[in-house]
Amino acid sequence: MAMAVAQHRVSTSGSSSINKHLDASGKYVRYTAEQVEALERVYAECPKPSSLRRQQLIRECPILSNIEPKQIKVWFQNRRCREKQRKESSRLQTVNRKLSAMNKLLMEENDRLQKQVSQLVCENGYMRQQLHTVNASATDASCDSVVTTPQHSLRDPTNPAGLLSIAEETLAEFLSKATGTAVDWVQMPGMKPGPDSVGIIAISQSCSGVAARACGLVSLEPTKIAEILKDRPSWLRDCRNLEVFTMFPAGSGGTIELVYTQMFAPTTLAPARDFWTLRYTTTLENGSFVVCERSLSGSGAGPSTAAAAQFVRAEVLPSGYLIRPCEGGGSIIHIVDHLNLEAWSVPEVLRPLYESSKVIAQKMTIAALRYVKQIAQETSGEVVYSMGRQPAVLRTFSQRLSRGFNDAINGFNDDGWSIMNCDGNEDVIIAINSSKSFSCTSNPNNALPFVGGVLCAKASMLLQNVPPAVLVRFLREHRSEWADFNVDAYTAASLKAGTYAYPGMRPTRFTGSQIIMPLGHTIEHEEILEVIRLEGHSLVQEDAFVSRDIHLLQICSGIDENAVGACSELVFAPIDEMFPDDAPLIPSGFRIIPLESKPDSLTTNRTLDLTSSLEVGPATNHSSGDVPSSQNSRSVLTIAFQFPFDSSLQDNVATMARQYVRSVISSVQRVAMAISPSGLSADVGPKLSPGSPEALTLAQWICQSYSYHIGAELLRSESLGSDSILKNLWQHQDAILCCSLKSLPVFIFANQAGLDMLETTLVSLQDITLDKIFDEPGRKALCSDFAKLMQQGYAYFPAGICMSTMGRHVSYEQAVAWKVLEADESTVHCLAFSFVNWSFV
Repeated sequence: MAMAVAQHRVSTSGSSSINKHLDASGKYVRYTAEQVEALERVYAECPKPSSLRRQQLIRECPILSNIEPKQIKVWFQNRRCREKQRKESSRLQTVNRKLSAMNKLLMEENDRLQKQVSQLVCENGYMRQQLHTVNASATDASCDSVVTTPQHSLRDPTNPAGLLSIAEETLAEFLSKATGTAVDWVQMPGMKPGPDSVGIIAISQSCSGVAARACGLVSLEPTKIAEILKDRPSWLRDCRNLEVFTMFPAGSGGTIELVYTQMFAPTTLAPARDFWTLRYTTTLENGSFVVCERSLSGSGAGPSTAAAAQFVRAEVLPSGYLIRPCEGGGSIIHIVDHLNLEAWSVPEVLRPLYESSKVIAQKMTIAALRYVKQIAQETSGEVVYSMGRQPAVLRTFSQRLSRGFNDAINGFNDDGWSIMNCDGNEDVIIAINSSKSFSCTSNPNNALPFVGGVLCAKASMLLQNVPPAVLVRFLREHRSEWADFNVDAYTAASLKAGTYAYPGMRPTRFTGSQIIMPLGHTIEHEEILEVIRLEGHSLVQEDAFVSRDIHLLQICSGIDENAVGACSELVFAPIDEMFPDDAPLIPSGFRIIPLESKPDSLTTNRTLDLTSSLEVGPATNHSSGDVPSSQNSRSVLTIAFQFPFDSSLQDNVATMARQYVRSVISSVQRVAMAISPSGLSADVGPKLSPGSPEALTLAQWICQSYSYHIGAELLRSESLGSDSILKNLWQHQDAILCCSLKSLPVFIFANQAGLDMLETTLVSLQDITLDKIFDEPGRKALCSDFAKLMQQGYAYFPAGICMSTMGRHVSYEQAVAWKVLEADESTVHCLAFSFVNWSFV
């Protein structure tokens, strides 16, 4: 009260001083209404005018001629101070309203918890005394449920009276979860309530299915919040489709809807889910707005079997939204999500993902609350626009990237996807969509005339002891460690004009520099939207001054290590530098989903492919609760990359895509081993990846054998340690390759220049035979000098032409071949080739 009185005095004194000025005799004289109006007009244009502007004001306004310039300056100072006080007062009032609403929410939560404690104490005492009676009662209750439950399924879905009865039961059960003690709620780990938190988040403990609840304050009206949340595909990234089949009015101005919902599968290793539900919208007597929902059971419920062929039918237990209006504006919202995701239908290693209430809380409950808070901030003007884009446009970009990535992972047949030449044992799955449409939403002129379609290469694997947030941050910040600039250039070039070419058709080298330009982020920075510019330069003289930069639109989420159950993603798509709001997008990227470890099912390998041993069936061991493990944490990594292609190049693009994804997997495995706190595993990654002991040894043998046979030094820094030898060999300007000594020699190692010349990766290198890189004259020269090479240990080849894996011609001034001897200098390990001054023709 004292603060309010003091504030009133300050504002009163400020108001009186701003309306008075000193006259010539030194007495305070009140400003006239005309003088105040003239000063207010200037203040609206310029709150802080300069001395020259104040003098000009006095000259131009005769009514101000009797006022000293110093008094004009004081008036503007007081006016700015009063404006600042007004804004601060408004801010404090808003904060006070929020704190009052939050206090009310916490008091209600405290009352509910006290009731729950009392109820649990009573139940505990009763169960101790009547254990056998309770077991018998449970048996009777189960028998009763067998009789009563089919009443829902036997009711005609077209009968409004029967569905209204189901709706009222759903409403009562939902309210008992939202504000009562029907579910044993516990606080979500790492989600402490407070004025700066998203809300009060709780998860279920020892109940059927998985459940999560959120309570929060949102500065929107209840009807607006209900409208937003009912449009589930707009905020739930995993929602593929929501279709209302039937809608009819109910009592009290409510509505009943029969809704069919399809959900994306988060990984390639599990089927998607769908739901057939009744959704009831009504208003309570206290003015609260309710949207509640539950599954309808029974044979034949929902759409046709053909429409749901690729889905597993899951169950929505009574869930929904309770939205209560607040005094002074805004609403208090209670969100409950209670699901049975049929965990038996997925491989056992993935079942924690479908049995964790924390995952449901992050993916659905918290996401819904964050989304309405984001809309509220945008509506109030608190969100700053980025690069001239409206928040709604930025949200649409994020949604389109996420949806396109989910489409690629799931590959639904009704979207036109089909698997290409898969025998079930492939580590990388290739899917083709010849009917993929990339027409823009509002401008058909921006549509891409793809003749062939889009090809997707995707794979999933298990990561162990690798923090998903740390891995995604590394992939985001160090793109050059795993990405191929030429592949990015190929996709970008295809998007620009609908043209098709192999990667690197315009020879370009990535400078290693990437610039991240932020576009926007969500309220808690859990998702970031940004534009990535990859700087490149041409290797062809005539194109030296042509920009080869590539731009990517990218979303990054889940980079907070403290977020429990959060999924980490990095999804990107090539765009034009000046991309329109409806630019076509072909997303690719990574998704890492944490799995809660089970002590009896831990594996010893750090990273492994799951596709070879997946068993689906009833679970043999179910662990109750959601207890996190600090050791032996596991997560599932899913990779999906999309490539446009022409029908005549389908097989070539498929081969390139498979090799590229394998190389990305290899790079991710190396990164995962580096950031893992548990050390390295010898069974993971390519045997000759840069930095492995085998590569260090081979680098020494290559240089020592070159000196032994040629009599010259291949590297100037050979006197340094083995690490420096490998580094200098890797960065050598000439293409250096090693092939095995077999009847059909294959390459086993290449430095960076060698990989660039062959346009391949270390993983795919072992699929290339020696004869494939030479043209006919080159093969003849090799055959004629092969005996000389094996006899004297080395051979020189004249200038010639070889071929990259993409069919491009490569010229070189000279080639040198020599035998690579092991440490004993008697055993031949392999053959090495050095192509001097090579370039693409």
